[in-house]
Parts: sequence; structure tokens; C-alpha cells
Amino acid sequence: MRILLPVAALSLALSLACSARAQSTGLPDIGSSAGEVIDPGMEARYGAYTLYELRRLGLVLDDPLIDGWLQAMGYRLAAASDTPRQSFTFFMMRDRQINAFATLGGYIGMNAGLVVTAETEDEVAGVMAHEIAHVSQRHVLRGVERAQKDQVPILLAMLGAIALSQSQGGGARASGGGSQAGDATAAAITGAAALMQQRQINYTRSNESEADRVGIQTLARAGYAPGGMADFFERMQRASRGNSGGYQLPEYLRSHPVTTTRISETRQRAEQMAAQPARGPIRAPTATSLLLPGEFSLGASDLRGGSDAFPWARERLRVFSADNAAAALREYRALANAPGAEASDAQRYGLALAQMRGGYPAEAEATLADLLRRHPGQLWLELAQAEAAAIGGRHAVSRERFEALVTRHPDNRAVRLAYAEALGKQATPEAGRRAQAVLRPLLASGGDDPVFQRSFARASELAGDLVRAGEAYAETAYLNGRAVDALNQLDALKRRDDLDYYQRARIEARMAAITPVVLEMERQGIRPEEQRPDRQ
Repeated sequence: MRILLPVAALSLALSLACSARAQSTGLPDIGSSAGEVIDPGMEARYGAYTLYELRRLGLVLDDPLIDGWLQAMGYRLAAASDTPRQSFTFFMMRDRQINAFATLGGYIGMNAGLVVTAETEDEVAGVMAHEIAHVSQRHVLRGVERAQKDQVPILLAMLGAIALSQSQGGGARASGGGSQAGDATAAAITGAAALMQQRQINYTRSNESEADRVGIQTLARAGYAPGGMADFFERMQRASRGNSGGYQLPEYLRSHPVTTTRISETRQRAEQMAAQPARGPIRAPTATSLLLPGEFSLGASDLRGGSDAFPWARERLRVFSADNAAAALREYRALANAPGAEASDAQRYGLALAQMRGGYPAEAEATLADLLRRHPGQLWLELAQAEAAAIGGRHAVSRERFEALVTRHPDNRAVRLAYAEALGKQATPEAGRRAQAVLRPLLASGGDDPVFQRSFARASELAGDLVRAGEAYAETAYLNGRAVDALNQLDALKRRDDLDYYQRARIEARMAAITPVVLEMERQGIRPEEQRPDRQ
């Protein structure tokens, strides 16, 4: 035991150091500035791989309407941030836990549970502004740098304490105190580990405070209510006390601890921002903005407060993040039966979506028709009504509605993707050709869009264009984290004897790009059966 104990302690010390190194992505510290730890290209690749892994695990919720709303809010805030030229990627997770996070490369994820819990878009925007601030203030990179700098002195201090305890332990054992050396060693290890953890906590608190301050400024500059962040923090504090509504204790509170002091400081900053005189009208980024793609243009109207889309987006997320359609229907029944409850129009829209997904399209159409009389021209309602007709087998009615929507909203990604999906249900060559035509304007921007690739694959298959269908199906598999499946599909496609020169070259080039990903997955021991199938 006299020899084994120091060896075990040393192993544990080294494992702690390795853990810190693992958290820093294994890259060497090549500079004192956080911006020099990882170059921008590596940042972007790391962020993209994070999203790829999340898709592989089936955790990302890809819905064109939700994506459009999320991107519009995200880019509106990003354009008002301290780094308006930073590249951002915003995505929604289907998890009902209340959480949001930022990682390298400007990739920001938000859980559906956070939106479902929020009462206003200002609250959601407050969380998003906070995460954008983590990116603009380079907190992730600073965390990497800090971990690399901390691990060596803490490791040396730990080893020194272990050595000292062993040198003092000999006399103790001679006096009959043989356990004292072991106790001293354990105390040294525990103390060093606690020091490492405490330094990380203190650093995180500093980051959180800075992200609050910068985020509130971004929130106000973007035209949202500056108090939205404090409102959400108060909601989280109440959730941690009462934990009502059927949700688990918010995961958000673990990485973003909310205290009375923090809420008070956030509220005070918001009031100070609100008291400042407005510096002219706040306008949305236009389609020519470097940040905002044309499909997410917010127009030139003054922006104050949240968008009209938030209530519809929240209920759509309530349905799409539920375990299944039956669970969503049960949730709406529970909401309707709550004491003093009166269903809002947005909740009735959510109920219609749940009815559609649960096999009751006629009931859904009736609900949507009534809502459209109250909200004429509301795109989310009109899309749902056209989809309900398609699900109910009323293809002529569905097609008429979708054609009208494409005419009125020619640049809207959600409209075109929903129409293509409805056409795919008809399963005729003519419907496939029309779906190809509907999707063609999205070809240039749809390379990394799994929803587009799946729809284009189905359309090409129905139209008889089997090579394009095979390529798109393989791309769908790859974008959803199933790289091995994608490579196998492309390999089978390459063996066709009717390929022309350009088709074969395109397929071989894509295989060459995917092969390193497959090799890396094999190196990490990820088996093909662990790559989950597509989720609609």
C-alpha cells in the first residue's frame, strides 16, 4: 500500500490534467490571446461538427417555419451585437429541458422547452442575446485558454502535496498512525480538484455577468424590451422553487445559475437601458445585409418588441417536441382543463397541428378555417390548412391552396418545402416533376439543408430522375449524421452503368469528401447502427 497509494494518486492527478486537456479540444496553447488558441477556420469546423453530432443523435428539430422564426430573431440580435460581422448559426433542439448554449464558430442552440416555457419573444430574445454575448466576448475561447493555463500549476501543486504527505507519513506509520498518509494524500487530491472546480466556477460567474451586461445592450439595440432577460431569469427562479408544469428542474440553471442578486442587477441594467432616449427608429436588416439571407429579410419597418410569429412558433414547438401526436393531444387537453383556462388562438393552432399529426385532418381543417376568419392571411395558419387537406387526401384542394401561397410568397422556404412534401404524398410522376420545379429555386442554398435534400430526393424519385434522387438521399443521410450510410449509398450509385461523365465525377467527389468523416467515426468507435435514422 505504501507504493500503490502514490501511484494511484499520481494516476488520478494525471487523469484530472487530461480531463482539462480534453475540455480544451486537445489543441496546444500557441499564444496568450484567446483568439490565438484556435484559428477562425478551426472554430467554424468545430461548430459545424458539433451540429453534425447533434443531428447524428437525433437531437435537432429541423422545421422550416421554426427555423425561419429563429433565424429572423437571431440575425436581428446579431446585427445589433458587438460583432455584427461574426458568422452565426442558430438551430433548435427538440429537447423539453429549458436550456440554450453557445459553442465555437458562432453556433448557438436553443431547446424547444425554453421557448415553450417563455411567455414573450422578448424573454427568448433575452436568452439569445446572452448567448450571442458569449460568442462576441469570446468566452468559449477564453475558457479553453484558461483550462490550458490552469492545469499545469494545479497539477504541480497536487503532486507537491502528495509528495509532502508521503514524506511525513513514514513517521506517522512508525507511531501507529498508518492511515494518516492516505488521508493526507486523499485530502491533497480532493483539495486540488476542488481548486480547479472553484476557479472554473469563478471564471464562469465572471463570464455570465459580462454576458448579461452585453446581452442587455444587444437586446435594447435590437428593439426588444430590455427587461426580457430579467423576466426570464425570474421565471427560472420560480421554476427552481415550485417546479410546476411537469418539467424537470431546468438544465439552464446548472450552466446559468440564477440568484436574487443576478436578477436584481439584470433588472437594474434593463431599467437604465429603457430610460435612455431612443436614438431614432430601429430598423431590421434588409436582404442586402451581410448577416441576413434574403429569405429571412425582416423588411424595412420599425422594430419594437417581439414579432407576431412568437405565439404560433411556441405552440408549433409544443407539438413537434412532444414524444408523439397522442402525447401532444393529451397536453392540449390538460391545458384546456386547467382551472380558469381559456384556449388562445395560438393554442387552438397547436391543437390543430396535433390533430393533423394524430390522424384527424378534418377536425384540424375546421379549427384552422375558424382561426383564419379571425386572422386572415396568417401564413402559419394557411400553411397548416393546405397541409391538412393533403393529409386528408384532398389533393386538388391542397394543391390549389399551395399554388396560391407560392404565388404570394415566392421566396419563402417554408412554403416551398411544405408544398413539395404534400406533392410527395401524391406519389405520381407529375407531382414529382412539379415538386422539382417548386424546389429548384432553393437548390443554390440547400446544400447543407437536410429538409430540402429529403424533399428533393423524393421529388426526383417520383419524377424518374433516379441518379439525382440517389445523390439527394445520400446527402440527407450524411446531413443527419449517418455518414457510413451516405457513403454506401453513393458507392452503390457509382456502380450504375448509365451514369454520364459529370454524374460520376460529382459522385466520386462527394465520396472523397465524406470518407474522412467515416474514418474518424471508425477511429472513435462509432458503429453504423448507432447512427439514428431521419426524424420527420
